[in-house]
Amino acid sequence: MTSFSMVRAAPTIPQTIAEGDLYRRPLALAIGLQLALAAPSLIALGFDDRLLNGVSIWIKPLKFQASLIMLLATLLWLAPIVANQARASRFFRIAASTAALTSTAEILYITLQAARGRASHFNDQTAFEAAAYSVMGVGAALLVLSCLVIGVYILRRPRPDVGAGLRYGAGWGLAAGSVLTLVTAFVLASGQIDGPGHWVGGVRSDAGGLFLFGWSRTGGDLRVPHFFATHIMQALPLAGLLLDRFAPKQARIGVILTLFASIALVGATFVQAVDGAPFP
Repeated sequence: MTSFSMVRAAPTIPQTIAEGDLYRRPLALAIGLQLALAAPSLIALGFDDRLLNGVSIWIKPLKFQASLIMLLATLLWLAPIVANQARASRFFRIAASTAALTSTAEILYITLQAARGRASHFNDQTAFEAAAYSVMGVGAALLVLSCLVIGVYILRRPRPDVGAGLRYGAGWGLAAGSVLTLVTAFVLASGQIDGPGHWVGGVRSDAGGLFLFGWSRTGGDLRVPHFFATHIMQALPLAGLLLDRFAPKQARIGVILTLFASIALVGATFVQAVDGAPFP
């Protein structure tokens, strides 16, 4: 009887682990879709000569596909820091699924608009496009808030074997990065600073922009602080990981100093953009 009970009880641990990993499927599927869309977008970039704001109409989809792949991969990387029981909770899985769903909907619309030769952002020329742009804004906010939720989980319910640098780097990286991303995105999307669009002064075109990034070289560009705000979500965890490896006793203070430096960088580039000065 004892042996039979042990055999029946054995699956309990693997089952718990599987429940704690359910968040992975929607994130992995969303990454797969981004990759599947990136291939034809890259091909179209080579032969489609249509332009938007002075550059290929396929530049925006490719940038968003790359950015969203990085963000979703970051969540896949950092989520296991959360204790298994917490990862198995419904609220955690909802946060991960929300990130997957909203990123998927956003990239589908951006890619569709590119295929149609139409702008996806700052476009209210038709009732459909105005409504879609508003819905996309809500979806983007939910995506970032999902990252914030996962960051809070990391800070409050970490695995006991995770180093302080990675724990605080990941938790504060997702939390602070999310807040600053929302703030910069709101300013950018509102069009209240020399809008609509991301330009502040200068030539209202992306032609001749900074290599790879496309930021304006003739005036301010609100995409600059938004970029640095978003990538705090990767920079701080990496800093924490390195601190755990090379200076574990100073890991926590090192993460805090890196966080302050990151916030200062976002603030400085925001002021620079609002003043109409190009980066750097």
